[in-house]
Order: sequence, then structure tokens, then C-alpha cells
Amino acid sequence: MGGTTDRAGALAEWRAYPMLPIAAAFGYATSVIHIYGFGPYVVPVSEEFGWSRAMVTAGISIATIVQAFFGILIGLAVDRFGPRPFALLGILLVPSAFALLGTATGDDWNWYLLWGFLALCVLPVQATIWTSAVASRFTVSRGLAFAVTLCGASIAATVFPLTATWLIGSVGWRLAAAAQAAIWLVIAFPIIFVFFRSAFDRAKGSGRGAGHKPVPRDLPGATLREGIFSSIYIRLFVSCLLFTFTILALVVHFVPILSGRGVDPVVAAGLASLIGIFSLIGRLTTGLLLDRFPASLVGAVVFVLPVGSCLILLLASTSYATLAIAATLVGLTLGAEIDVVVYLLSRHFGLKNFGGLYGGLLAALSIGTAAGPLVASTVYDRTGSYAPFLWTVLGFMAASSIAIGSLPRRAPDWSTAEAQ
Repeated sequence: MGGTTDRAGALAEWRAYPMLPIAAAFGYATSVIHIYGFGPYVVPVSEEFGWSRAMVTAGISIATIVQAFFGILIGLAVDRFGPRPFALLGILLVPSAFALLGTATGDDWNWYLLWGFLALCVLPVQATIWTSAVASRFTVSRGLAFAVTLCGASIAATVFPLTATWLIGSVGWRLAAAAQAAIWLVIAFPIIFVFFRSAFDRAKGSGRGAGHKPVPRDLPGATLREGIFSSIYIRLFVSCLLFTFTILALVVHFVPILSGRGVDPVVAAGLASLIGIFSLIGRLTTGLLLDRFPASLVGAVVFVLPVGSCLILLLASTSYATLAIAATLVGLTLGAEIDVVVYLLSRHFGLKNFGGLYGGLLAALSIGTAAGPLVASTVYDRTGSYAPFLWTVLGFMAASSIAIGSLPRRAPDWSTAEAQ
């Protein structure tokens, strides 16, 4: 009976708001264009300016460090004002800032400033905006709704490398940055403008809800202090930090890793696109599993998949079949990580301070994202190989899996209990 009721509730949510998670997915893809879309630019920028790969990818570190510092503040602002204003502003700013990368002069500080501006533009489109809107509309089917939303990263990992590689080959990397940004803006902005509205955004026009804007603090859930000092939250923080340190470095450097093994750049980009394709599969599958099985166990399993990918890149031959398997394993995990973390956060701490608490986890995600690609670049610059970093990944992924798997299966009932 309960299963039937849940299915009916899930269908009702999707009938009421079918386009919200899709619009949020396009927004989330926009928020990572500078991460998933930058890999093909690393080599041509490095060659033109005579920079090390660490120097070229330092911009990603700048962007993610800025996000780490302001993550909680943006989350608290979303809790107060709703996500839509931030989304509409950011969706215009981010492609514009990405296009400006093509104006780089070769001066170090010019490069840092361009990435610093991009970092500020990314703040209004960080994951907090998209997931808080979806969480406000979906309860029974929240796992699947989050999965669809976070498929934006899968879209980015699939489309951006191929688009960038083709554009760079056609018009050079400078014009490619502007063209890639313009194409994406034309596609994403109309969808977000029309369909992205959460329960926390003021209803427009006449009819129900006009003039009334509920806020998350009216909902049950943990306070910011209770959440941050919880052992559950600390384990989520550690898991986020370790995971993004490793997985984002693999994604950013996947094309250079393959190119270094003699794989043609276009073929390498094609293999890298498998990460996006299988992250889409992994994300949707994970969303369904999260609505049916303990999220901590689901996360523990999928977080160790990149171990197999690293072993292939370290020990296996360079046949396209084995390299495709490596990309597949990375993709399946990339399709699950944020889904698991956001789902666990909303279930364990409620929605009262979801934005602020997720902002804290976003700091961990940002630090890991900033450090991972930079460390991988530094290891390559000093040793001429990615192997030492790949061995490090093995231990970090295991630790991340343990941190997630150790979380309790039962979450507090915030509608009847005080924060634990």
C-alpha cells in the first residue's frame, strides 16, 4: 500500500513540475562549463603562451576557491530570496565570462584576472541554486528529480569537450571560447527563463500564490549550527573533499592523459565524451536507487568505481576498448557523487537551512575541485607522468567510500523532532 502511495505521489510531483528538473539541469551544466569544457583548451593555450599545464589550469583553481569562500553566503542568500533571481543573472554572466578567456594576452596576471572574473560570475549559478529549487517541489521522487537536475554535469561532460575540440580545430581556441559560450547561452537561457521557478520564488500574475513567497526557514529541519557540528555533516564534508579532489582531476586531465599515451586528440576527446554519456546513465540509475535503497550504501558502492579506471590507465594497454572502460567507470561515478551527497543532506537535515548547509559542502567540493586538477598538473610538470597522481586516487576514493558508507541509514524526522 505504501509503495502504491509513493508511486502516486511521485507521479503527481512530475505531472505538476515536469520541466523544473530539466531547466535546472541546463543551469547546472552552465555552472561547470569552465571545468568540463576547458580540457581541450589546455594544450593549445599551453603551446601558444609557453605555459606549464599547472599554469593553464590554475584558473580552475581560482574559480573553485572563490566558490569555496562564498558558498555558504550564497546558500544563505538563496534561503532568504529564492533561487530564480540568482539563476537568471548567472546564466547571462557565465557564458560571457567564459568567452572572455579568448582575449588572454599571455600575461600571467591577465590570465588570473580573467579567471577571477569568471569565478565571481559562477557564484549565482552554483549547485545550491538548482538543487534547492528542485528540493522545494519534489519530496517522494526527490532522488530521481535530483538525478535529472544533476544530469547537467553529464550534459556538460558529453557536449562541451566535443564542441570545444571541433571549434578549436575550426577557428582556433580564442574564437572557440566565444563561439562555445554563445551557442550554449542561446540554448540554455530560454529554457531556464520559462521553466525555472521554485516554491520559494514569488508567483507571478493573478491566481494562487500571487504575492506570497514561502521561505525555507518556515520548513522543518536542522539549524545551521546543528547541521555543521553534526558528525554526519563532517563525514559528508570529508567525502566531498576527497572525492572531488580525485574525480575532477581525472575529468579535466583525461584528454591530456590519453594524448600523452599516443592517442589522437580527436579520438581522446571522443573517449572522454564517454564520461559524460555514462555519467548520465549513472546519474539516472543512482536517482532511482536512492528512492529505493539506503543512500549511504549506494554511495559507498559507486564511489569506488574510479579505482578500476585508474588501474586501467596505470597498468593496462592503450587499446581503445580498455580506455573506453576506464572512461565508463569514471562516468558512472561522476554521475552519482553529487546526487548522493545532496540527497543525504536533504534527508538528514531537512530543508530549513538547506542552502546554507549545502553551501558548506560546496566549499569542500570547491576546494577539492581547485586542488585536484592543479596537483595533477604539478605532478605531471615535475615527473612527466600522471602515474603518481593516479596511485593517490586509489587511496582517496577508498576513504571517500568509507566516509559515505558509515553514515546512519535512518534520518531524523524533522516534522516531529527537534534537531539531534
